Amino acid sequence: MGTGGPMGRTGFAWAVFEWARNPYYILIVIYIFAPYFARDIIGADLLASGSLDGMAPEAARATANAQGQATIASVTKWAGMIAALTAPFLGAALDRGGRLKPILAITLGSITLCSALLWFAMPGGQGLPVPAIMALLVIAYVSYTYSEVTHNAMLSVAGAPRSLSMISGLGLGLGNLAATLIFVGLVMFFVLPSMIGWPFAEPQFGIDIASFEHMRIAGPICAVWLACFSIPFFLNAQDPGQKGASWRAAFVEGARSVIRTFREASHYRELMKFLVARMFYADAMAALLALGAVYVALFLGWGFLEMLCYAIFASACAFGGGLLGGWLDIRIGVKRALIVEIVAMVMAQVSQLSITRDSLFFGLVENRQIWDGLVFKTLSDLTFLGLISVVAIAATASISSSRTMLVTLAPEGRSGEFFGLYAIAGTITVWMGPLLVEYFTLWFNDQRIGMASIAILFAIGLTALFFVRMPARS
Repeated sequence: MGTGGPMGRTGFAWAVFEWARNPYYILIVIYIFAPYFARDIIGADLLASGSLDGMAPEAARATANAQGQATIASVTKWAGMIAALTAPFLGAALDRGGRLKPILAITLGSITLCSALLWFAMPGGQGLPVPAIMALLVIAYVSYTYSEVTHNAMLSVAGAPRSLSMISGLGLGLGNLAATLIFVGLVMFFVLPSMIGWPFAEPQFGIDIASFEHMRIAGPICAVWLACFSIPFFLNAQDPGQKGASWRAAFVEGARSVIRTFREASHYRELMKFLVARMFYADAMAALLALGAVYVALFLGWGFLEMLCYAIFASACAFGGGLLGGWLDIRIGVKRALIVEIVAMVMAQVSQLSITRDSLFFGLVENRQIWDGLVFKTLSDLTFLGLISVVAIAATASISSSRTMLVTLAPEGRSGEFFGLYAIAGTITVWMGPLLVEYFTLWFNDQRIGMASIAILFAIGLTALFFVRMPARS
């Protein structure tokens, strides 16, 4: 067991790891690079190829966008499958092998290299070919999952047992704060100068907006950020691994242990019930976060600057969510905290679905213009933005509470193995949320009903969570 709190040397070092790594996921996987790759490389290249010339412009654009979305889905599918099949074995080996920091150095090096190479992802076949870009994204995604399993396996020695919730929450908060700072930098140095000539007359550092360099540069920025800010972690974090232990023997014994765990699932009934619950509510949360941006763009017509401001606002709120999750775990218990966080997400989602360009709360309030600024001009815009803060805070807090609950329920000395199973619970059903949204939208010809179907997964996960019995100390 570790000693100290979230601001102690080892606790803060564990948390600062997410300050270094998490911006990759937030900028590349969610907000900036993935939409750019789908729309401006896959979609634009398909339109430029002439294969859609016989179609009406709107139909051609819809087909191109669908192909871009399918490509991103393919990347996520392959990365998720690889991670789901291998992460538990890595986690089990971590409990029995040598030092964990070298493993993290390898995975972070992989993410850094792949992220830097995304600068060469250009439309029109000028840079890396599409298969190479997809390969980089898959490798980085799998490496990110491996780093998450390894980093989580070090949580138990990051500080005193009573402080682990706050350390976990601090890490998530710092990760979102880092992403917020990078988003602000992108807006101030590149986007606003190109739109209104402020605070600079033109984009800085020679960035060419027409060549999408303001989006492509997200990769190199995340690479440099990760390389620099991971240094404090390697210098100060506590490593629970055994120096000189055989990794070959660790992987062999770890694989046997994973198989035994599945065979003896009844011995870990409460932990398995929690993993089943997380499988559903985490998939619902992922679908809500990912498809929420699509819903905003379609129903409220938010442009690029508004979406970037949305990302900044959500990331800033998520910083508070990480801290709130740790505080709630201590205040009311980790299970109750998780239930509160999931219910908050569902209530915010229902409120979001009540908003259109014409009205709020299912037609009870008429929409109107509030001010004549650059972004968020109407009551619908501002209300939706406020609800985004609830989703961001609750989602981040639930991530913090979820891994604290895993540490609480896992057998002593086997947290790495069960964090591998935890990773499976977050990846193996990642297709369910998008699948429900797709079919409900087609069946009812209504996108709001499609998005509402996510609540089914929340309901299943929440119901399963109620049946998890916690140790008396939790």
